[in-house]
Formats: sequence, structure tokens, C-alpha cells
Amino acid sequence: MGDAQFMALALAQARAAAAAGETPVGCVIADPATGEVIAAAANAPIALHDPSAHAEILALRRAGEALGNYRLRAGLALYVTLEPCTMCAGAISNARIARVVYGAADAKGGAVESGVRFFDQPTCHWRPAVAGGVGAEESAALLKDFFRARRG
Repeated sequence: MGDAQFMALALAQARAAAAAGETPVGCVIADPATGEVIAAAANAPIALHDPSAHAEILALRRAGEALGNYRLRAGLALYVTLEPCTMCAGAISNARIARVVYGAADAKGGAVESGVRFFDQPTCHWRPAVAGGVGAEESAALLKDFFRARRG
């Protein structure tokens, strides 16, 4: 499987989040070398009453449980439909994710290639490779449609 296929799985998680009334963001952690999906999650801060329940955080927690370590196996990639925020970028760094692939850029809340550019900071102890824009149009459309419908 390649980036597009893993992002399609993350988009399915984002659609599930939207169906549950959550901001449509989905995440998949996978081993691109083997095609193995380690964990997947949809945004769930409303359902879980947890401001940290972003899709990335939930997927990282599930991957850690599946692999038995908070520092994840070498070579794993995290696919997420929206550019990670500062909180998620910090967790990604702590987990030692090798590569981050995201869909839509987030000029307001993103922290990878927008905003604080977390991985570029001298105090960041682990810097994954980053690829933005994979599935960007569909990711952005899910978000726009979701918020347009909520505004009424």
C-alpha cells in the first residue's frame, strides 16, 4: 500500500468522526514497508469528554498498546487528514514516528508546516519526515462541508 491508500483509510476515519458529530479528522498509523495497519482512530473529544482526544493522539495510544511500547517501532508512518496541531506534533515526536503524511494544511491550528513548525524547533528531540497535501482536496472538503452544515 502507498500513501494514497493509507490516506483513504484515514479519510474513512474522518467520515466516521463527522457521522458522530465530531470534527472530521482521521488518522492511521501504518508500516508502509509491510502494508500493516497498526492503529486507526477518528477525532473524539466530544464523545470522550477529553480535549486531548484528537485522532492522532487516539491512534498513537492504540499503536502503543498494540506494540507494547510508547516509542513505536522504527519505520512507522502516521497518516492524518489535517495538519497536526502542537499537542499532536509533540506526541508524534515522543512516539518516534518516522514519517508524517497529512492531507489538508491548517493555517490556524497546524504546527508542522504552519504556525510554530514544531519539528523545526531546536528543542524538538525527534523530527519525522513530513509530506503534506496527500488527499488534501477531499480532507479539506470534509471539513468545509461539516462546518457549513453546522452553521446552518
